[in-house]
Amino acid sequence: MDKVVATAEQAVADIGGGASLAVGGFGLSGVPDVLIQALYAQGATGLSVVSNNCGVDGGGLGILLAAGRISRVTGSYVGDNKEFARRYLGGELELELTPQGTLAERLRAGGCGIPAFFTPAGVGTQVADGGLPWRYDADGGVAVASPPKEVREYDGLEYVLERSITTDFALVRAARGDRHGNLVFNKASRNFNPLAAMAGRITVAEVEELVEPGELGPDDIHLPGVFVQRVVALSPEQAADKRIEKRTVRT
Repeated sequence: MDKVVATAEQAVADIGGGASLAVGGFGLSGVPDVLIQALYAQGATGLSVVSNNCGVDGGGLGILLAAGRISRVTGSYVGDNKEFARRYLGGELELELTPQGTLAERLRAGGCGIPAFFTPAGVGTQVADGGLPWRYDADGGVAVASPPKEVREYDGLEYVLERSITTDFALVRAARGDRHGNLVFNKASRNFNPLAAMAGRITVAEVEELVEPGELGPDDIHLPGVFVQRVVALSPEQAADKRIEKRTVRT
C-alpha cells in the first residue's frame, strides 16, 4: 500500500515516447512542475497531452512544448502562451480545442468508466458539426479537421455526443497526501487535478506535504488513493516554489 517513490525522476522513468498524459493545473495554479521538469530531463518525445492549457512560455508544460516534446494537445485554452500559438498555427502541433466544462467531464467520465455522454455545449457550432482545425499545414491550410459528432434530441433540446478521455499516465500536484495516495488540494489547485488523476491509468502525484496513513480525515480527502499509483514528496523548497502568472498590486 505504500505508494511513495523516492524521486520524481524514478516516478516518471517509464513514461515512454508517444505516451498520453493527463496533466493537472489551471494557469500556474496546481501545476505539477517538479514532475514536468523530471519528464523533461528524462527525454520522452511525441507526447499527447490532455490539460486545460499547455503551460506558459518557460513554465509548466510550456517547457516540454518549447523543446518539441509534445505532438498533440487536447485542451480548452491557448491563452498567453505565444510558443503554443506559434507551433499550432505553424503546423508543428495538433490541437483539439474543446469547451472547458466538456473537457472536465470527459476526464471525469473516463475515470468513472463512462465511455461517452451527451452535452448541450457546442451544439450548432464546429464543436458538433466538425471542421475545427486540428492541425495546419506549412502554408496555413487545414491539414486535419475535427470530424462531425452525433447530435441527438432529448425533450426538445439537442445534445452532442462527447467521448470520455483516459490516458496512459497522469501528473498532478496536491497540498497534502499520504502513503496510500489519498490527496488533499489547496483552494484553486483543486481545479483539473482530481479529474486528471482519475483519467490516468498510472497517476503520479507530487505532494507538498507527505503524511502518514490515518492523518487525513476521511471527510477531508478530495481524491481517494484508489486513483493514485505513485506519490512523490516535495522538498520544502520545491513546495514553496510557486510562480504568479499575473501580478497585480494596488496603486
